Amino acid sequence: MADLSILIPARNEEFLAATIKDITEKMCGDTEVIAVLDGLWANPPIEDHPKVTLVYLPKSIGQRAATNLACKLSNAKYIMKVDAHCIFDEGFDVKLMEDMHDDWTMVPQLRHVHAFNWRCKKCGNEWYQGPVPKYCCKGAKFGNLEDRSKNPECDNTTDFERKIYWQPKRSPKSNHFRFDNTLHFAYWRELGKRPGFDGELSETMSIQGSCFIMTREKYWELNICDEAHGSWGQQGVEVACKTWLSGGKVMSSRKTWYAHLFRTQAGFGFPYQNNSIEQAREFSRDLWFSPLPELQKKFPQAIYDLQWLLNKFGPVPGWDVSKGVVYYTCNTAPEEIMRVCQNRLKRAIQGKRLVSVSREPLDFGENIHLPGPRGYLQMFKQILAGIEALDTDIVFLAEHDVMYHKSHFDFTPPEIDKFYYNTNVWKVRYEDGHAMRTADMKQVSGLCAYRDLMLRHYRKRVKLLEDAQKNMSEEEFNRHVRKMGFEPGTHGREERVDNNKAEGWESSVPNVDIRHGENLTASRWSPDQFRNKKYTEGWQESDEVPGWGRFKDFFV
Repeated sequence: MADLSILIPARNEEFLAATIKDITEKMCGDTEVIAVLDGLWANPPIEDHPKVTLVYLPKSIGQRAATNLACKLSNAKYIMKVDAHCIFDEGFDVKLMEDMHDDWTMVPQLRHVHAFNWRCKKCGNEWYQGPVPKYCCKGAKFGNLEDRSKNPECDNTTDFERKIYWQPKRSPKSNHFRFDNTLHFAYWRELGKRPGFDGELSETMSIQGSCFIMTREKYWELNICDEAHGSWGQQGVEVACKTWLSGGKVMSSRKTWYAHLFRTQAGFGFPYQNNSIEQAREFSRDLWFSPLPELQKKFPQAIYDLQWLLNKFGPVPGWDVSKGVVYYTCNTAPEEIMRVCQNRLKRAIQGKRLVSVSREPLDFGENIHLPGPRGYLQMFKQILAGIEALDTDIVFLAEHDVMYHKSHFDFTPPEIDKFYYNTNVWKVRYEDGHAMRTADMKQVSGLCAYRDLMLRHYRKRVKLLEDAQKNMSEEEFNRHVRKMGFEPGTHGREERVDNNKAEGWESSVPNVDIRHGENLTASRWSPDQFRNKKYTEGWQESDEVPGWGRFKDFFV
């Protein structure tokens, strides 16, 4: 009994013999190959090998069915589905099995195969693989034939040959993958730049589908090659969603690699009908777009739905994200300011979910009444309560005395582990309408980030301050809060809450922070009032705010 069975469904695959030969030369463990010749004998033929089993089917049954047939012939603990046009790393099988968990699906690093060049038999010129040439080419090595120019030094239009190389390319090297909102496969290089995704083993949202390893037991338990999808197509989405949504993990290994021949460059046809892809995609969308109760009827092993997976890896390019607003107030701003800012906010958020948190009951959004003494800790508790009440992907914070423009809420944070501040904000003096701004005005009132990051940060912040308050006088406590800082991610002092970073961005129209004498933080109206002059860079003063006009116009 082998430890690993490599399952290869193959129909009219001209590189099948080369793939099997490469596997038998590179495998180092107790590994076997089971290849199903789906409707056609292999050409060129497969060399005899004691670890290779060939199954010939006179009539094609389809890629998924052929893979299932191969798996039925296996008694190994692990199975590895492989396309019939791949090259592997030395000892790939042992390297993968060493790290495997029973509820994992794992993929090695993906590279590309350089299968052949076209060679002009008249002049000896060569160029990278592609469709059958109509003339001797020069110029671009890659892309479609139309992207290459005709060789002016050769008039050959008929006499060409393929020069076989069959070797892995040095680049690209792909470790992470995803799918878009049509469930179409996509590479995801940017995921590898996030913290926690840059190690030798890391999670990936999806896979390419040409190679994956898992336990044989899990393969059957999850019905990994469900023939209801059709002959072929959507393999990566099916494997990834069934693994993740049943409580397992899909892992990418940089410890080993395989190289896959992509037909878009290779100039030979697909062995199965292309319309099978759309059939599989329609079946896949009907399955994975179902809410959890309905999904569990179709896929009983599901404990999560697709939204859970999107939240886990969010933001995911190609998918919309939900946005919500936490409005917090100590109920001390002048009534006129409160009324105008609330009206402006309702217009600006355009139907986004709004949770308000106040010291006194408030008829605004979904209100949480959180009584307590006015102060820094109370403000942070209000923010935390609002974040906990929201269920959106992204959270925007909104203060009771700030007027927000709708362009502020158009922003989507590009990274899940960073805080983002809208630095296009003007401060306006309530008494006379005088306004000022600086170039890098990061304020809590302009903060937005992914909810999970905000939740972790403010839970930790509140806990730290609650513990500190027990052992400090009011003066010591307020000094400690100022050292901790109000704006997450903006400093590296020892008292910081966490190590997450922050970036600034600017909306097309600024927000307006109204300073009225009851603000929790002090107002400064001259550069001379700043000890650290970096906070005065880009200082501007005006009697009107771009996009808003003069102060009296705010209340119209």
